[in-house]
Amino acid sequence: MAEYLIETSELTKVYGQGHVAVHALRGIDLQVQAGEFVAIMGPSGSGKSTLMNILGCLDRPTSGRYLLDGQDVSRLSRNALAGVRNRKIGFVFQSYNLLPRLTALKNVMVPLLYNHDGRLSERQQRERAVAALEAVGLGDRLHHRPSELSGGEQQRVAIARALVNGPAILLADEPTGNLDTHSGEEIMQLLRRLNADGATIVMVTHSPEASAYAGRIIRLRDGWIDSDERDGQQEVVVASRESAPSP
Repeated sequence: MAEYLIETSELTKVYGQGHVAVHALRGIDLQVQAGEFVAIMGPSGSGKSTLMNILGCLDRPTSGRYLLDGQDVSRLSRNALAGVRNRKIGFVFQSYNLLPRLTALKNVMVPLLYNHDGRLSERQQRERAVAALEAVGLGDRLHHRPSELSGGEQQRVAIARALVNGPAILLADEPTGNLDTHSGEEIMQLLRRLNADGATIVMVTHSPEASAYAGRIIRLRDGWIDSDERDGQQEVVVASRESAPSP
């Protein structure tokens, strides 16, 4: 087993070339152990979304290495990255991304249709999806479509869908961004409970209230890791705008 579930080394991402080049990430060194709950924060343009896309195998770095569960995924082809995403990563998005014509149960079953490792029967797929929905408190909403669910319930369906394949890591991008305060708190309590049960969670958020549920907060600035805190205690300032080299 790999020492770290996530490990990046000198990770960079550059968009464009020459004088119009944008250095979104400038050399990220990051390690996340299995079972951690990490919040990634920072102002707009700090590199949060770029880093999340790379960690989620939705994009590849310009340079550097990214090891996911011991596998170097930095230079995999798009098809190979898609396979890694399906097997190892569960995504939770701000806008839920549910299919409007499908019930909660059918939405949760979608990732299982693309999981060719287990070759589950339709009955097994259904049983696994039901178990995932029951785990997020929606065992009585199996046959409701998204339009029949509240925002908080839709996000719970999205979390169940992210969990159904048993991923190594759960990536949450502003999971409370579209929710009212009460629903947002319920979602964060659910994520904390899932983490207590062993789920590894990396969450991008602007919300100090949401980040308070994480055990570790990483702050980005100008494409660098500016600080890394565990349980409110800053461990190290990795880089800053003052120390960063010119692009």
